[in-house]
Amino acid sequence: MLNRRIVLKALGLTAGLAATGKAFGAAPGQAAAAAPAPAPTGPFTLPPLPYAYDALEPQIDGTTMHLHHDKHHAAYVNNLNAAVANYPDLAKKSVDDLIANLDTVPEAIRTAVRNQGGGHANHSLWWQLLSKSGGAAPKADLAKDIDATFGSFSQFQEKLTKAAMGVFGSGWAWLTLGRDGKLQIGGSPNQDSPLSAGRTPILGIDVWEHAYYLKYQNRRAEYVSAFFQVVNWDYVSGRYADAKGTVKS
Repeated sequence: MLNRRIVLKALGLTAGLAATGKAFGAAPGQAAAAAPAPAPTGPFTLPPLPYAYDALEPQIDGTTMHLHHDKHHAAYVNNLNAAVANYPDLAKKSVDDLIANLDTVPEAIRTAVRNQGGGHANHSLWWQLLSKSGGAAPKADLAKDIDATFGSFSQFQEKLTKAAMGVFGSGWAWLTLGRDGKLQIGGSPNQDSPLSAGRTPILGIDVWEHAYYLKYQNRRAEYVSAFFQVVNWDYVSGRYADAKGTVKS
């Protein structure tokens, strides 16, 4: 019943927008443009989507991207701002800094920062990991280190897919870099971030249902397979090079 309500609500939103001729701000026959980020209402802000809502179709549909970015991610930002409203020192920190040092966050808001801040940090990374010209394969040091760590790129894909399929309920599957300079694949529940465990997220797959349910329903494996067709390996490889450069030998 819950899943049916989610689908009907999303379909109603799409139909209503189409009826006004303003679906995602696009004129008939034109590609939908990404909406600008809303005006800040606190220290943390929703980053603009770096491409049109429908840019990743057919792998990820425009309706899902619209709801995922403008509703779900925006809610994490708003809730995080509410959590730190009475803590000006925390409001001066980056979300990554907060998540990486949860033990320094007052206990009264630690759970909220973990959940809402994690959602903000994870999604801010997520949009950058995707590209309409994605796919292909990792490059430079990341390509070599994936082969050395996991055997081959195809074996890496199999292991990351297994991690994504193994997340019970909602969460993420990650490729991370540790302080020891080693790559690792694993999963995390809810909006937990590898940053909290001292690891740098290099690549992640969002396996919350809101990331794929409208198009793929319960076919998570199909969604994960589609994800690999839109990975922005230029960004991921550059992110890995930056992270590796901070590892102490």
